[in-house]
Amino acid sequence: MLLFTPGPTPVPEFARVAMAGETLHHRTPEFEAIFADARKLLFKLFNTDEVIMLASSGTGAMEAAVVNLCSDTLLSINSGKFGERFGKIAVASGLKNIEIKNEWHTPASVAEVVEALKANPQIDALAIQISESAGGLRHNVEEIAAAAKAINPNIMVIADGITAVGVERIDVTNIDCLIAGSQKALMLPPGLAILGLSNAAVEKIGSGKGYYLNLASEIKKQSQNTTAYTAATTLIIGLRSVLQHIEDNGGLEKLYADTEKRATAVLAALKAVGLHVYPTSPARSMTTIDDENASEIRNLLKNEFGVNVAGGQDHLKGKIFRINQMGLIEPYEIVWVVNAVELALQKLGRRDFDGTASRVFNETYFSLKQTNK
Repeated sequence: MLLFTPGPTPVPEFARVAMAGETLHHRTPEFEAIFADARKLLFKLFNTDEVIMLASSGTGAMEAAVVNLCSDTLLSINSGKFGERFGKIAVASGLKNIEIKNEWHTPASVAEVVEALKANPQIDALAIQISESAGGLRHNVEEIAAAAKAINPNIMVIADGITAVGVERIDVTNIDCLIAGSQKALMLPPGLAILGLSNAAVEKIGSGKGYYLNLASEIKKQSQNTTAYTAATTLIIGLRSVLQHIEDNGGLEKLYADTEKRATAVLAALKAVGLHVYPTSPARSMTTIDDENASEIRNLLKNEFGVNVAGGQDHLKGKIFRINQMGLIEPYEIVWVVNAVELALQKLGRRDFDGTASRVFNETYFSLKQTNK
């Protein structure tokens, strides 16, 4: 079965082998050396002033960011399930929340963010997804963050990059907290979250808030290549393996270029067989198709063609399917995915199979590859 859900993504064999080794105690020089290597590579990936690893899912990092960086009112951007989650975290933490809500295929605009900030000067933090995976859209986070800082230079900008870090280079000039999760483009099992922090965020955190998610405790300990509490040792070993593999095989720019080519080719292939792309600004991390036969297509892909893709949540359940494009994916694997979609359409009586999807994918992908050389 080919796993093409946008998280968890497949774990490469070299990472599985690395994680299958001897269990290490987290308070030993041996593990501290591994931690130091992983941390050094994370600084290259995030390009931020500080990086912190947490033994949690991405939601734990989202909560840590909100609790430690927002003191009064959060402006949350809700264009999907995960943007909605930021607002829920704020309320659950005793903070006020102002929400900009759009349909899941519609990104936030700079104008509406500026309007909200001007109307509510008590807002001291902004939380937004870079790639909102509920509908597969890409917010223009960099421009929104710059506009927010122009109004209030002290506002903390929290960017959920859980399905963006490792997918594309992110301009963190105006971002104070960039969040990633192990089970997405980092190609590891779930359970490790990472936060990249600006110096302004470190200053705002101060002595921190909370207990387990107190980022001040982790900043202090992780600068010493250890953690405040038990580290996710196996996942950090895997993380070092993944990041070193990327470094040794063309680096981050090759990873980003390959992901962009893959995303472009999948979009072209699925449009060529008559399918409609759901978000108005698609993220590179996944292709999201809205279709009246979305459930039937997913079932056929899984049961007849050995491909597992994700569906939708809430009001989009049964109405969309999402194909992962993150990580190290061979062209021969993903071309089978688009080919299988075309075969599924034939089984549903929608079109005759003629190999259009795979042909367009190959023409698009390999022409782009040639151009990049």
